[in-house]
Amino acid sequence: MIRIAIFSDVHGNLPALNAVLEDMEKRGIEQKFCLGDLVDFAPWGNEVIEKIRNLNIPCLMGNHDERIAFDIPVVPLSKHSPEETEARFIAIDHSKKYITEQNKTFLSELPFHIQLNYKVGNRHWRIQLVHAGLSSNDTYWYENESDHIFTGMLEESRSDIIVMGHTHLSFKKYFETKGWAVNCGSVGRSKEENRLASYLILTMEEDRILPEIIQIAYPVEETALAIEESGIPDYYASFLKNEKSSVL
Repeated sequence: MIRIAIFSDVHGNLPALNAVLEDMEKRGIEQKFCLGDLVDFAPWGNEVIEKIRNLNIPCLMGNHDERIAFDIPVVPLSKHSPEETEARFIAIDHSKKYITEQNKTFLSELPFHIQLNYKVGNRHWRIQLVHAGLSSNDTYWYENESDHIFTGMLEESRSDIIVMGHTHLSFKKYFETKGWAVNCGSVGRSKEENRLASYLILTMEEDRILPEIIQIAYPVEETALAIEESGIPDYYASFLKNEKSSVL
């Protein structure tokens, strides 16, 4: 049996990342992989990048990482309210100013996706890691998408399981004869009702592969206070605290 952990979308939230890594350690999981989006929306972007670097955790390039690394202009998204649109511009500009050049170089060199191959007994398990999709790190695939979206990605990547992040909403879908499509959720900016930090444990045995979504609490108030004391809009503190009246 082999167990690995996969996480995504830290978004500068160091307390959430620390909580998730500590939980992995308690469970004895040594192999860890990150699907990207280390920066934006909380004030520890540099610290998060440096922790990933120091721990040698393989990491993909998320769309936010790419934007900060290459100074890509921010464009409004139709799904966002005017309040969120304004906050988003300010928060991303904050990252562009404060992420160090060394850390921007690190982000610029991250791979777009990774495929893993683990041999358990006589079985090879192929695990496709992406931030959002095979051809784009900024495509939103939700649980209610048509099955052919996910089975197509499994077939194209020739994998037994494809693991993604980006939407900040976790899910698991199994397709008979095709395999699994899994979203591991978000460590630092969950959009789920409980706002817990989310990650994936993948257990591989010779005859089966089992994905398990883990959700844990972290000191949200610590992150919210740090946001409020930084140049990042309070919108993101209210979001983490799930203060609905402030984030509609």
